[in-house]
Amino acid sequence: MSQPKSHDAPTSRTPSSSRTPTVTPSLPRRSDTVQPLPSPSSTLQRQHLDRPQPHHTQVSPSFHADGSCYTELYPGPQSYVERLQAEEGSAGVDPLRAEDGNVYFSPVVETVSCFKPSRYQSPLMGKENKPLEVGVLRRVKELLVEVDPRTMAKHITKADCMVARILEVTPEVQRMMGVTSGMELLTLPHGQQLRLDLLERFQTMSIMLAVHVLGCTGTTEERACLLHKIIQIAAELKSTMGNMFGFAAVMRALELPQVSRLQETWMALRQRHTEGAILYEKTLRPFMKSLNDGRESCPLSNTTFPHVLPLLTLMEKNAVVGEEGTELWETVEVGVEVVMFHLGAARTIAQLGGIYRSNAESKLQGFGEQAEVLELFLTDFQMRLLWGSRGAEEQQALRYSKFDQVLTALSNKLEPPIRRH
Repeated sequence: MSQPKSHDAPTSRTPSSSRTPTVTPSLPRRSDTVQPLPSPSSTLQRQHLDRPQPHHTQVSPSFHADGSCYTELYPGPQSYVERLQAEEGSAGVDPLRAEDGNVYFSPVVETVSCFKPSRYQSPLMGKENKPLEVGVLRRVKELLVEVDPRTMAKHITKADCMVARILEVTPEVQRMMGVTSGMELLTLPHGQQLRLDLLERFQTMSIMLAVHVLGCTGTTEERACLLHKIIQIAAELKSTMGNMFGFAAVMRALELPQVSRLQETWMALRQRHTEGAILYEKTLRPFMKSLNDGRESCPLSNTTFPHVLPLLTLMEKNAVVGEEGTELWETVEVGVEVVMFHLGAARTIAQLGGIYRSNAESKLQGFGEQAEVLELFLTDFQMRLLWGSRGAEEQQALRYSKFDQVLTALSNKLEPPIRRH
């Protein structure tokens, strides 16, 4: 059985066993995946490390059309966050971690996604596969039913934090990013590719979970049981793992119109799994809305991945992000105060990468990954499962549009819409 390979993050690690899928790919090659940022003024002097270094490109101040500067990343050991700390006396900033204590930042602009579904290898599917292959779907459904919600939440959190560069960020990746954490990078102009990758992961995770609810062609009670399991996973992500990114993705799957319209299924949930229905309707949904509205925050001591979705959709408003982007920013209910709250929150998030990393490491300490379970939540695997080996490389807008039609067809097959005369 071949070992699965994933491209969910830009770093590499040694798997815990020969069967454990590798969550992290190798670094992108500078020649075909990154674009150097403009060089700074010649008055800025280079600072070299003793050991041989690859070619470094530096970042100069960037300006809006009106001439206002929106970022300045200078080479040397001091990052953007550390300058904020010096200016504002803020605490909790992650110190640079390098053997000689002198990291030389050389930020580059990444232009290619870290996800490479066409190169992904998995024991659960062949080198080439069609969309929604029955055998693969059946195995994924079995795992979703068999594995307990907390274990699921840990696997999701591990994969989320690797993609977001919260965990296992090497000094070389720090030099490439120009900062020490992905939470800092996603707030900066040259963090666009990371923002787009996180949006891709969010959308793909939501669709994958929705497919397994809508593709559950058994009894209504079976679908209700799967709904209950997904609700429990969302609750574990929120409360136990403090992973607001994963929580938002799972909640999105439950709130998709093709899922939320299944009246018979939700009625069965209320009858057979009353506690789950109450948890979803009285706690999880209101909490999700409060997060989006800026009326709720999570305890810093418990947070591994903060709620960055509003920031991602705001900064990448031209990206294909589905209806959640519309819901967040294009309704009359969203005022300037909400936008300003999330922009202010972004500034705080950028300064707390070290705390999120420590929290994640603590919650995952001693965590034994299960190869097949981890694989379910790798974006490369999900893309191959949903769109097949060929379709996974298609344009994002086309992929999402096609699958929206698939979800609608599956939903209508389960519970045909009522025709009004």
